[in-house]
Parts: sequence; C-alpha cells; structure tokens
Amino acid sequence: MAPLPTLLLLLCAVRSALLYHPIWKPIWPVSKVPVVLPQLTEHLDAPEFNAEAKLEVTSLCGPECHKRASVPSYEELKELLSYETLYFNGSLTQTNVSIYGLNMAELARTQGTKGRSRAKRQIYGHDSRFSIFGKDFLLNYPFSTSVKVSTGCTGTLVADRHVLTAAHCIHDGKSYVKGAKKLKVGFLKPRQKDESSNQTRSHLPEKMKFQWIRVKRTHVPKGWIKGNANDIGMDYDYALLELKKPHKRRYMKIGVSPTAKQLPAGRIHFSGYDNDRWGNLVYRFCDVREETYNLLYQQCDAQPGASGSGVYVRMWKREHRRWERRIIGIFSGHQWVERDGMPQDFNVAVRITPLKYAQICYWIKGNYVDCRDG
Repeated sequence: MAPLPTLLLLLCAVRSALLYHPIWKPIWPVSKVPVVLPQLTEHLDAPEFNAEAKLEVTSLCGPECHKRASVPSYEELKELLSYETLYFNGSLTQTNVSIYGLNMAELARTQGTKGRSRAKRQIYGHDSRFSIFGKDFLLNYPFSTSVKVSTGCTGTLVADRHVLTAAHCIHDGKSYVKGAKKLKVGFLKPRQKDESSNQTRSHLPEKMKFQWIRVKRTHVPKGWIKGNANDIGMDYDYALLELKKPHKRRYMKIGVSPTAKQLPAGRIHFSGYDNDRWGNLVYRFCDVREETYNLLYQQCDAQPGASGSGVYVRMWKREHRRWERRIIGIFSGHQWVERDGMPQDFNVAVRITPLKYAQICYWIKGNYVDCRDG
C-alpha cells in the first residue's frame, strides 16, 4: 500500500485534473447560425409617438400555449424577422429580409420543461435581489455593461456603440412610445468633485450620476410590431439601439441561448434598474423553471424598469480556452398568463435563438461573415 502522504498527493492531483478538465466545464455549444440578409428597404410615414411606455408585458399565452403553436413557415419567418428602423430625426423605414441556411427541422424542435411556477408575485417570497454599490463595482465589468434607457427600461452594451433592450420599451406593438422620439441611453459615472452641492438631489450611491448619449437609430423586428405580445408576439420582444458615438466601455457579446440543461446549474443572471430601487443597479440570479424554443420562464425577482436587461451566463469557450460571459436573452418582464384555466404569473426572458442571433449580429456588424459563430 502506498504511504498515506503519497496517496493524498495522488488524490489531490486527480481531483485537480478533473476540476480543470474541459469535460467538467459548462462549454458554450457550437450552433449552426443561418444568414439573415436585408433585401428591400422602403420609407414609411413618420410615426406619431403617441403610445405610453408600458414596463410590464401582458399575454394570455403561457408555456403550454407556446409549445402547441405551429412552427412558422419560411415565408412567415421572413415577415417576422423583417424590421423597422427609427432614426433620430424621426424618419422611419421598413426592411424586408431573406433567410439562408435555415434548418426547419431544428426549428420545429421545442425544448422540455423544468417544473412549474408556484409563485404569485414579481417578488417570489424573500427578495433575492442585490443592489450594487460603489464605483469599483458599478464601473467595472460585468455590471458596467448595464445602462439606463430613457423610456424607463434597462439595456445592455453589446458592441462599441450598440445597446440591446426590449422592443416594448420602444414600441407598444401598434405605435412608438412618446419617449422614443428623443431616445437616450444613460451611463453611470462619478460626479465631479467640483460640482456644486446645491444641485438637484440624487439618490444614486457614492455621488454617481447618469451621463446620457443620444440614440442614432433603433431596430425593432416586425414580429413584435405584428404581435404586440397578445399571441406569440412576445417571442420577438427585443430591439437594438445604435448610439451616436462610441461609449468606450467593455461590452458583453451576444450568444445563441443554450438549453436549460446546458446552463451552469440551470441558472441565469441579469442586472437592471428596477423602479422600486430608484437609481440603483440591481443584480439577481435564479434557476430556469421552464423553457420553450423562444422563451425562458424563471422566478428571478424583478420589478418594472428591469425590462430589457441582458440575461447572461458564464461558460467555457473551448476555442479560446477561457471563461466567457455572453448575453443569451432579453428580460421581457412580468407576464400574467392563462394556465390550466387559472391565471398565473411568470417572469419571462426572450431567448436569443440562431435566427435572432443572425439578425442582431447583422444589425451590429453590417455583414453576415462575422455572424456565423453563435
């Protein structure tokens, strides 16, 4: 028998090898991403900007409803992924798209469930949210990627001048909201030491304030405008904002959403500016309870204002041999649905599917060559 110290050393070496071997790490799956290309762009009448911004989405279609829904045809998908672009001067265009390399059989495959929600409120029992304080945290990655959208929502930096948020923060499904006409994005930054103490009182911790940058243009998919979340429209509750100038901060890349079983501990994370904690960035994490092809159902504590937050996970990127956080969804909000004849509520996030990844990536990059790795 080997001496005890030698045996302990061997056991420690084996344990270390197992912990750091790639097979024991949650690895980002390789996804086959189709190509979504613009075909025809036409000018539309200028919008009226007469809708009230609603920070809570309502839908009667729950998980089972979405799973029973028929898979869109190729032509329907082209219509759903066509999009409107709103410019800072108030002009509006519509762009039709074509889709290449799409596997319809894969699209038809829906995801399994992970149990049922039993909660009845946006705060599920004990409030598990964490307010982030101190500039050393707020101004550093990953919390620094969370920004404030002037209509009252949250967004996430996904490129050097692009912000991902929820479509309902910009458009109610029928019309653009009033604040979309002069849309801005707010970045937390320290107050200057020489600023007068008699300025407007701020509730932000450690003398932080928002610095605002105007939005140059906004993309919203027709799937949201067509659906307005009253049927399957909430599958397309996402929008991309392009800023007038670079923000010069580290951003978080987008990625195709893995299945719930592939997520580390089946858990997601996101940070947002919840209305009940004004001025505070609020972080939370929780387990995914159910999923459909387009949506994640979970019990992350949240309040209006967090809508549009980027839902992210941290997994191992095998090609680069490093850990990498990626945005895999957009927090849509608190939704009441009809389930088994009874009203129930969920907190829901829109998944970034291969098609959505291809579209959002093209909006950011302006080409499809850089959008094949999901």
